[in-house]
Amino acid sequence: MADSDTGEVQWYLPRLRAIIPLDRFHVPRSLKQIIKKNLFEIRINENFEAVMRGCATERGDERGTWISEEMIEVYCELHDMGYAHSVESYQNGELVGGLYGVSMGGAFFGESMFYRVSNASKVALYYLVERLKARNFTLLDSQFINDNVARFGAIEIPHNEYLLLLKEALKIRTSFI
Repeated sequence: MADSDTGEVQWYLPRLRAIIPLDRFHVPRSLKQIIKKNLFEIRINENFEAVMRGCATERGDERGTWISEEMIEVYCELHDMGYAHSVESYQNGELVGGLYGVSMGGAFFGESMFYRVSNASKVALYYLVERLKARNFTLLDSQFINDNVARFGAIEIPHNEYLLLLKEALKIRTSFI
């Protein structure tokens, strides 16, 4: 993470790690209705950098952003190498929400989400989970617990348990694309 004041990239190792168990992903009824209406066109990796920049936009309820220019540059390189991916929500051809993360083996490390239209990032998350399930991923790491991921079934697990899940997920041969 980049310090919101200095932009300096710092490593953080949480004692508890948030994951979204793919087999227990919860889709709220209201989101199911939105998905059925096909309000959003979902695209994969079409505009990775724009998704990162959307996630880096300062929000009114937060202090600064943890996504620095240096991080955008590095993650764009990871994207070019085939490790970092975005799931994007569009309306009328305009990017209105999405998420990005890193894929390794059967693990996807969710980094951040954003929206400009209500529910755009939630629909992107739904399609991310569907894609991960279809490709036999076993671990969706959301790093931190918050109300947004908790409503989808995110849980916190101890670091040692997380490392065991990660070790097994990295053995899986699959591809995000």
